[in-house]
Amino acid sequence: MLWSLLSSFHRNRFHCNFVQTLCHQHDLLGIRVMPSCSRLRMRSLSNGSNIFSIDEKPEAPEADFVHRHIGPSEKDINHMLQFCGFNKIEDFISKVIPDSILLQRDLKLENETSEAELIRRLKLLMNKNEVWRSYIGQGYYGTITPSTILRNIFENPGWYTSYTPYQPEISQGRLESLFNYQTMISDLTGLARANASLLDEGTASAEAMCLAVRYTNRKRFLLDRRCHPQTINVVTSRAKNLSIEIVVISIDNVDHAKEIISTGQFSGYLLQYPDTEGNIWDDKIRAVAEVTKSNKTLLITATDLLALTLIESPDSLGADIAVGSSQRFGIPMGFGGPHAAFISSTEALTRLLPGRIVGLSKDAMNKPAYRLALQTREQHIRRDKATSNICTAQALLANMAAFYAVYHGPEGLKRIASRIHRNTLRLVSALENAGYKIANQTAVFDTIKVLPNSKQNCLQSIQRKAFEKRVNLLYYPDGGAATSYELQLYAFRTFKI
Repeated sequence: MLWSLLSSFHRNRFHCNFVQTLCHQHDLLGIRVMPSCSRLRMRSLSNGSNIFSIDEKPEAPEADFVHRHIGPSEKDINHMLQFCGFNKIEDFISKVIPDSILLQRDLKLENETSEAELIRRLKLLMNKNEVWRSYIGQGYYGTITPSTILRNIFENPGWYTSYTPYQPEISQGRLESLFNYQTMISDLTGLARANASLLDEGTASAEAMCLAVRYTNRKRFLLDRRCHPQTINVVTSRAKNLSIEIVVISIDNVDHAKEIISTGQFSGYLLQYPDTEGNIWDDKIRAVAEVTKSNKTLLITATDLLALTLIESPDSLGADIAVGSSQRFGIPMGFGGPHAAFISSTEALTRLLPGRIVGLSKDAMNKPAYRLALQTREQHIRRDKATSNICTAQALLANMAAFYAVYHGPEGLKRIASRIHRNTLRLVSALENAGYKIANQTAVFDTIKVLPNSKQNCLQSIQRKAFEKRVNLLYYPDGGAATSYELQLYAFRTFKI
């Protein structure tokens, strides 16, 4: 039976180690090394004749990526070339591609490798990473992904390979989950409409700026300096290409902010709530909102979903639009992304929202049915009418965030937020007892800015001690350090500074 198995692979090449192990009993299979040449020979048990020869050098797994992932075989390619009147693929390429853009040399690529070898190399590179405890904040926080969500959503190809649900009749589960995501965003922000996710907080803020420009027909936009730095960079970069003038102000000086808004020249005002240093300027935001409404300027808040379980909603402060990231709802940091963003607005701005909105309707049997109610992407409607391009959503991560909210429920989310807030207050108390000064000017949720208390505990000293403890903090040019408390497996782990 063993010999029939081997003979079925007649003329195929074997891994030398495999053959040697399989043929340990030389007398049984008749394998021997010929002294006159460096080749292994196998004799047939039936008549003793040599059926094939193999080198002694071991073979690695074949690099078969091209054959697996490029559909046409050599026979198919030759058939298509002959049909088109060509003998070689090079002749076909030179005929259809202009010489001015044709690369006149071979691609500079490494030698092909197998999938197993590539995975081994990637693991070696990954093992060079050092995973520290990160307390930088600025929209990125440690979190716990419930195992049931990890196993059934994140690692399930039925969820992570799915595309836009063009056929609602076979996509009711995904549509219902995205509908839950929208409902969660509307509940927490207090605003009537939310879309089915965006890419990240920075691009969501840029989309909100574009929405404000379309709504007001004003090409000037206000940006608060206490927004997260990546948000400022993305908004400024997007504005430059759209010829939108950005004016940076600070809500610290609320009277100055109100004076600028009162000119009536600005389409919107984007501010962070809580801001990038952890301050919660609820009273000042409410005062600014009165001026923005009287001047038809849209007030946009970039906010934190988990904080919104404890603090006032953007709608109650007078905001017209809320944006942010749902990363804290069970989405790993992932070296900075991707994460699902959100955008919500008042009902009056519904048709100007980017991306797509899932709605609840009734089918022919008068039963509830989910479907894409509004699609404003350029692949769905005329480009001049579109409010966003093709790449607008993070459906998988939005679904994970929605299931995270369902998994914990409203009270569970509040318990998580309350525990994080209490740990922040414990840290504040410990730092003040040690002589450090807390620079925050308002109440905080989970982020504080700390000033060194002496020359012995200067910023450089804090950086050195944090490095020794493998902890990432955020450092400011003015000598301060910031830390954000996170929902980690060890929710209250601190170090002596």
